[in-house]
Amino acid sequence: MSERCKVVVVGGGFAGLEVARGLSRENADVVLIDRTNHHLFQPLLYQVATAGLAPSDIAAPIRSVLRRVDNVTVRLAEVTNLDLESREVAIETPEGQTEQVPYDRLVLAAGASHSYFGHDEWAEHAPGLKTLTDALEIRQRVLAAFEKAEWESDPAVQEALLTFVVVGGGPTGVELAGAISEIACQTLRKDYRAINTADATILLLEGADAVLGTYPESLRKSALRQLESLGVQVRLGSRVTKVTEDGVYLGEEFIPSKTILWAAGVQASPLAKALGVELDRAGRVKVENDLSVPGHPEVFVTGDLATFIDPKTNQPVPGVAQGAIQMGQHAAKNIRADLAGKPRTGFRYVDKGNMATIGRSRAVADVMGIRISGFLAWLLWVFVHVWFLVTYRNRLVVMVKWAWAWFTHDRATRLVWPLRAEKKPDPGRVVPWPDAESKSA
Repeated sequence: MSERCKVVVVGGGFAGLEVARGLSRENADVVLIDRTNHHLFQPLLYQVATAGLAPSDIAAPIRSVLRRVDNVTVRLAEVTNLDLESREVAIETPEGQTEQVPYDRLVLAAGASHSYFGHDEWAEHAPGLKTLTDALEIRQRVLAAFEKAEWESDPAVQEALLTFVVVGGGPTGVELAGAISEIACQTLRKDYRAINTADATILLLEGADAVLGTYPESLRKSALRQLESLGVQVRLGSRVTKVTEDGVYLGEEFIPSKTILWAAGVQASPLAKALGVELDRAGRVKVENDLSVPGHPEVFVTGDLATFIDPKTNQPVPGVAQGAIQMGQHAAKNIRADLAGKPRTGFRYVDKGNMATIGRSRAVADVMGIRISGFLAWLLWVFVHVWFLVTYRNRLVVMVKWAWAWFTHDRATRLVWPLRAEKKPDPGRVVPWPDAESKSA
């Protein structure tokens, strides 16, 4: 191409950033569109949800990250439609205006959200964890549950407030359950007078016969043991059939709980439907060997929005950070090939391993065929996650906060904003004055 190629990238996650960086020295003008102004390091999102880190510790402004990439323009907007025939992306600006952004090459890296398997009404009572808004909502619910329990005089209601149910035994569910157990048993145990936070029940529900189902069997068993050592009650083969504001149903069995967290499934961005091509059950695009859309070689789909069957394993590339990074790098490589008039190459996923943290000094890791668990796996998890944070500031701040938490068991971001009253208070209600007998053991 003699003229400068117009490349539109939708999504500022791992894949989107890699595409923008990969085209920094090319004869191309890149427009990166995202509905937020920040890149989010999702693997540590649960740390924000459990008061270990602040939102700014795991996020960085996209404009700041790409400030030295002169041929990239960042647009804060919502993509509302795709016109593959005219090669235009319809966006809605923060002011509500609609614009059309033309492209020669389009890269979709819009990610995924949580799936409730056809029961979207459950979202009101069981928030998932995909965005900073989700994380702050979960943090509010978890910490507020202890505050409400401190005031509650009805033992049954208090027990429901101190019962935390995590649905889904994948990495996110395991990490959430372990962190909430540490909050209850270590961080908060000396902060309350009327309740003993260590009496809280943390229940992890998994529909399959093991947690961390994609991990080797030895690590699945190790993860289960480590969860149980933290006091987490793991129930395998348990499928949720209904979620209400008062608890969850497992068939006919009802578990009272005021805090239910959803980590059971993902669903691709609805933007994939606008392509008019075949999607998998989770709404992801079945891409070609070069990550392009069938019938539209000028459109690439990457990250959690794409389904790519790895020819080596005959399994889909997992929806993890390393997969998104590699897809973004490869999409940029093929665009560079187009610009140079060279043939494209097929994508090959390099599995660098998987790891999940379960709590303080507890983790499992499968790296290059080496399987470890416990403290060594936790140290490896810490090193890898700090290393892959986008900015040096984030790396330094996270390391300092984790070091502080290690020595003090403290979680510095335990902030709760004013609780919204569900009903007007009874003016005749008498609140008992706390005395020594009401203090927890």
